[in-house]
Amino acid sequence: MTKLGVYLAQKSVNKSEVARKTGLSRARMNELTLHERSHLRAEELYLIALAIDVPPCDLLESLCGKLKLEKKDQDVNPLK
Repeated sequence: MTKLGVYLAQKSVNKSEVARKTGLSRARMNELTLHERSHLRAEELYLIALAIDVPPCDLLESLCGKLKLEKKDQDVNPLK
């Protein structure tokens, strides 16, 4: 299950209802919630957030909030 799938399950969201509201197919919803190799597009995330009545930024933070930029030694002091 994907992070989106876990998020929707925790909120007891009906994927078929989300598909209907967003215009996404049920097959696409299943792909986005079950298959890690699927890629959620920004437009899809936005529509899903609207359909489940959460701010799109909250959904994005929940799904991607653990991502961090890599630190490189050469970037520590850019003035040198």
